[in-house]
Amino acid sequence: MSYRDPRVVEWEQRLKEVFDDIDHKIEDEYGERYPLHPSRPERGETSSPSADGLFELGASFTPGFGSRFGRGYLVGIRLATLSKVPPDVIEEIEEKIVGLLEDKLQKKFPQRAMRVERDGHSFKILGDLKI
Repeated sequence: MSYRDPRVVEWEQRLKEVFDDIDHKIEDEYGERYPLHPSRPERGETSSPSADGLFELGASFTPGFGSRFGRGYLVGIRLATLSKVPPDVIEEIEEKIVGLLEDKLQKKFPQRAMRVERDGHSFKILGDLKI
């Protein structure tokens, strides 16, 4: 059995709420454009927006070894389809997600200075991450 600091659990739950809200907005806009992967449940069929529909969004903490930014939350953006999605559409979706994420982080965590930066091929939430 492991112990998880309740402050970390609360922080990550609030972060999940941010991603769930973004998932709903992005699904509304892009969810019908591409067919779902055959093993992926339809939108709303599970209790977690990241587990169904076209998009799987979330973040996981990384200590940032080898990153020019260091520690942060690595943002996961995945489209659950077997269809070829053009690079410009992927870029458009990523930009919308990052814009929504920056806005919602500011609203959900108003006392913290956080930002989202591209880190290699991924995005990372950086800034005041202390619990």
